[in-house]
Amino acid sequence: MQGGFPIELILFAMVALFLVLRLRSVLGRRQGFERQQQPEQPAPAYDPRGARPPEVDPSLPPPPTGTRLGIPDPNTNVGQALARIRAAEPGFDPAGFLAGAEGAFRMIVTAFAAGDRATLRNLLSDDTYAGFESAIAAREQAGETQRTEVRGLHEIAIDNAELKDRTASVTVRFVSDQVNLTLARDGSIATGAEAVVELNDVWTFQRETGSSDPTWKLVATGAG
Repeated sequence: MQGGFPIELILFAMVALFLVLRLRSVLGRRQGFERQQQPEQPAPAYDPRGARPPEVDPSLPPPPTGTRLGIPDPNTNVGQALARIRAAEPGFDPAGFLAGAEGAFRMIVTAFAAGDRATLRNLLSDDTYAGFESAIAAREQAGETQRTEVRGLHEIAIDNAELKDRTASVTVRFVSDQVNLTLARDGSIATGAEAVVELNDVWTFQRETGSSDPTWKLVATGAG
């Protein structure tokens, strides 16, 4: 055909247009199983009451999860001793004390493993600090390092309490899961193992009621 488009080209264009319109009609419809676009969520913040997001510094102690608190009945001898401590120190509260004892337990265990004498000096009595410092010095002299991880605290309970004059003493039992091992100078394991072990520690904290220093210092340690 002179002066016009070939019939084959016209037919090809019509087929191409039909396919384009068909694709648009299909792709333009949203199917029921298609994933809806979700708004971007902010990164989770560290919540001390729950699990840590993975980006949090791994050197931080893990948050408490379901730790049982043991507070004696007010009618027991220990409960009555706690009442006397509260009378001498109106701000004293057994539940609040146990929360602070948990923090002190984690800090002391971590500081002893790291050889952090400054932290221990602030949290231990003179006699208790002398024993801890002697163990750290012996470890350093042998070229050993201590690795301790508190993996979980199952129970924190007040086992005993006493008030003598102005001195208040509270004994706490800690049931925890820990990894404890001592590494020799060459990096080999001298004592302990890469295993989680349940430990039962009994610690006694002491403080002068009415003192301006709010710190309960660790005065004795033992195994339950």
